[in-house]
Amino acid sequence: MEGTKNRVSKRLSELQPSATLAVDARAKALKAAGENVIGFGAGEPDFPTPDAIVEFAVAACRDPKNHRYTPAGGLPELRQAIVAKTKRDSGLEITADQVMITNGGKHAIANAFAALLDPGDEVIIPAPFWTTYPESAALVGGVPVIVATDESTGFKATPDMLEAVRTPNTKLLVFCSPSNPTGAVYTAEEMDAVAAWAAEHGIWVMADEIYEHLIYDDAELISMPARSAALGDHWVVVNGVAKTYAMTGWRVGWIIGPKDVIAAATNLQSQITSNVADVSQQAALAAVSGDLTAVAAMREAFDRRRKLMTNMLNEIDGVTCLLPKGAFYCFPNVTGLLSKNIRGRVCTSSAELAELCIDEVKVAVVPGEAFGAPGYLRLSYALGDDDLVEGVTRLQQLFADAQ
Repeated sequence: MEGTKNRVSKRLSELQPSATLAVDARAKALKAAGENVIGFGAGEPDFPTPDAIVEFAVAACRDPKNHRYTPAGGLPELRQAIVAKTKRDSGLEITADQVMITNGGKHAIANAFAALLDPGDEVIIPAPFWTTYPESAALVGGVPVIVATDESTGFKATPDMLEAVRTPNTKLLVFCSPSNPTGAVYTAEEMDAVAAWAAEHGIWVMADEIYEHLIYDDAELISMPARSAALGDHWVVVNGVAKTYAMTGWRVGWIIGPKDVIAAATNLQSQITSNVADVSQQAALAAVSGDLTAVAAMREAFDRRRKLMTNMLNEIDGVTCLLPKGAFYCFPNVTGLLSKNIRGRVCTSSAELAELCIDEVKVAVVPGEAFGAPGYLRLSYALGDDDLVEGVTRLQQLFADAQ
């Protein structure tokens, strides 16, 4: 009918779905249909949540006081526990009124953008990037500005690269170390250089530290806000229990930042979701208050798997893969396979190659296009050893047919 407004808002009609969740959903659908699918798509540990955390949550379920609303910003005892955990792990000293509990790390990012960005504010996002960053920034009127990196810099952005895209509208830099999807970890010197650049120009930094404990070899756990006093109060940290404690389904994350930013984000959350589920917060309290023994055991398994997967991927003609220093992903360069005939199909993009993998050998991978990096694939090694070997072996056999 003439004059009728669009049924769906413009901002949501332009929103791209999560590519990683889409790949994972397709893999699970095929499995449900009886297909023997190996899924490398989701960034989700295959380990169960540690028993001590689960038992604490079970006891919390039985206590009626945990059947109620909590303050919108989170349980006071959890916020205080995150103060202690943050000082223990990264050396960053904060107070409880600088912490807000969110419905997972993704919600923390959305709330941080909403609290900091006005329409037209530019957000510098180094690529390869986690798929949510640009979409979440755009939802509140921010303008994503992508800075491409590659193997030559270890997938890390330099101040010169950031300066090349800075404008008077630049408000915020997204900084993720260890990185999803590349596993890159900045050294102290590299981080200092980026922090100095941001401080010089008064640019906010959002440090995504969700993979803080998943680092390997000589990589260091370093928090930019803790290390760089020059940033002043122009920073926020987003974090959560999902990756470190194998608690993806519990949906607990948090933002740390200046008191005025946290107050604004809390006000927003009070109108959008109110509090995170009380029992989930109790489970998170057990996680962040406990020791890191279970975390160390999971990291040891991830360490073994990352070496195995990297070696197996590098055995494929046309594929090169840097050894990741953190997180639980490999990010191989597959440009050497493009435009080749593989079982009667010629793929001209990594997106088409990912489709080939699921169609031909029932292996689910995420194409680099989802991360702003065409020509690559992301494979999570947060799955069982047998499935890892089986899945990469299928890829080796598939790509051996490339002509």
